[in-house]
Amino acid sequence: MTIPQNAVDHAALVRATLEGKGKTPTKATIENSWRRCAERYGLDPEDSTAPPVLTRGELRQREERLSDLIDIAEFEMQTLYQQVAGSEYAVILTDHEGVILRCLCEPGFDAAARRSGLLSGGLWGESYQGTNGMGTCLVEERPVVIHHREHFLTRNTGLTCSAVPIMGPDGKLMGVLDASSDSYYAQQHTMALVDMSAQIIENRLFLKQHEESFVLRFHSRAEFVATSGEGMVAIGGDGQVLNANRSALLQLGYESMDELRGQGVEDVFETGVDELCMGPRFHCLHPKPLREVQHGRLFHAVVQRPRALEEAGEGTLVSLSAHGDVQPGQKQSSGVRPSPMDDQHFGDPTMAYNIRCAKRILSQDIPLLLQGETGTGKEIFSRGLHDASDRADHPFVAVNCASIPDTLIESELFGYTGGAFTGANRKGQRGKILEANGGTLFLDEIGDMPVELQARLLRVLETKEVLPLGSNTPIKVDIRIISATHRSLKDLIRRDAFREDLYYRLNGLTLTLPTLNERADKKRLITEMIRREMPEGREVQVDDAVLQLLYDYEWPGNIRQLRLVLRTALVLADDVLGVEHLPMELRQGASNGETEENSSPPSNANPLEQAEREALIELLERYRWNITRVARHLNVCRNTLYRKMRRHNVKLCNS
Repeated sequence: MTIPQNAVDHAALVRATLEGKGKTPTKATIENSWRRCAERYGLDPEDSTAPPVLTRGELRQREERLSDLIDIAEFEMQTLYQQVAGSEYAVILTDHEGVILRCLCEPGFDAAARRSGLLSGGLWGESYQGTNGMGTCLVEERPVVIHHREHFLTRNTGLTCSAVPIMGPDGKLMGVLDASSDSYYAQQHTMALVDMSAQIIENRLFLKQHEESFVLRFHSRAEFVATSGEGMVAIGGDGQVLNANRSALLQLGYESMDELRGQGVEDVFETGVDELCMGPRFHCLHPKPLREVQHGRLFHAVVQRPRALEEAGEGTLVSLSAHGDVQPGQKQSSGVRPSPMDDQHFGDPTMAYNIRCAKRILSQDIPLLLQGETGTGKEIFSRGLHDASDRADHPFVAVNCASIPDTLIESELFGYTGGAFTGANRKGQRGKILEANGGTLFLDEIGDMPVELQARLLRVLETKEVLPLGSNTPIKVDIRIISATHRSLKDLIRRDAFREDLYYRLNGLTLTLPTLNERADKKRLITEMIRREMPEGREVQVDDAVLQLLYDYEWPGNIRQLRLVLRTALVLADDVLGVEHLPMELRQGASNGETEENSSPPSNANPLEQAEREALIELLERYRWNITRVARHLNVCRNTLYRKMRRHNVKLCNS
């Protein structure tokens, strides 16, 4: 099919195709959509009317109804955005009617995207925008790629769209995740990334919906449990199947949820409800073998218990020891420690995805760039990758580019010969790059490296040679490079503060580590961190109130702050770790009343918003400012409650 050169050519092609006179588009999906646009919606391919956009009030109503979807999707969109960064993409989330709820757009593509109607509130259903990734995906309820000339409206033929449906825990369509650009080429790897991100969102929605049920998480390969491809089956207390995600249906060989829902666990798997849901076998970090009944296939599974059971424990104390898997109210049992990579998450889909991707490049000469807020564990992740690789017997050398003075960083990295400069050691110094020879060099806060040294680092990466200061003889080196930053390197490039060629040399694979608050395994992670911070052989009982405070706190310093708080609290405690051993900031921030700043609502608040604010404060006071209990009462997630509080200028003490 000839690519149209202008609007007239495209409109003529559409009409000829619909009349059976022209060549049919390469995909039947496109021709079917074109017919819907012309015959059902009455659209004209030459229509240049500006795309419709909802008012702010109309959009807010939709956001409130889909707050769980938005809260979960926002982080995955950020991760996807980082994966396609540099290709001028917009990453978009819509609801089930094609209304854009969130849109992340690269600066270089932002103006063109807004002109095309790719902005929050924009209506992208087929009836408004004709054949397009989001709208056609909603109709087809399956992944679609709509590339340039395949759009119905001429005004959209400059776009390439990769869209994947997001199905709710009940199997009904909730929305679409889309990546759109003006790239000439339809990039299949983009569709793969979008599809994986949509699966992660679906899985997190499933866990959120069924946090009061037993959830069996399984896969035919043990290492894929707690990844985007895992199967999930929600089980009621009576042992009946309540729901399953799409991966579970596919792996078990069921066509629809109706075939599986209502069956007993023993009808699906070779086990009973007591062993699966209440016994200790499947309640651990490591998946255990489990066969299904219909075809006798072998899977590996763990069971996530209902939130109420996890929180209840035995009485008010939880016993923890320095090592091993521990159930509430029990002492530890001995077991094998996870691998250096696998023990960095306890069911968080994003971390599971990061670890799976990192494992794929273990033996490859592919540089890794880690992004994430300060304290999210970028160095720990890097060290785990090093320890799991074939370089584990060689050095792991970490360099914080922000902590070394500009005058010393060159000699620290590249080394120097004796007498290379005034004050230099007479014997010289090898430098961090040579120290890491054969192993891994971790460059933390790479965005703070002086620009003049970036060219030298780039040369080392390209030539595999390092030239110490004062020397004329380069030295061969064999190193794996892992770099990390909490800053946007793309923004630094635009300000000429970071070399673009070095960025593309470091950016072989980019992974974003979630904040502590964004992690789905936050509660399990906190418990594990308590255990890891205990001295060897020590056992301590932890008050339930302590675990709740640790879980409710927002942790601006992430895992690093959590570790320091726990280390100090364990030193102060004897046999029981109580609330009194926690910093005042945590105790006040999670349980005390409102501050003076809460005395006045936002200046632009209308009477309805003032009434909502007063009702919110009254509810917070009733539950003694316990965010988890208030969120549960309102049937919303904690992030949604925090968002409401920020909008109404309601703040916790010292938060």
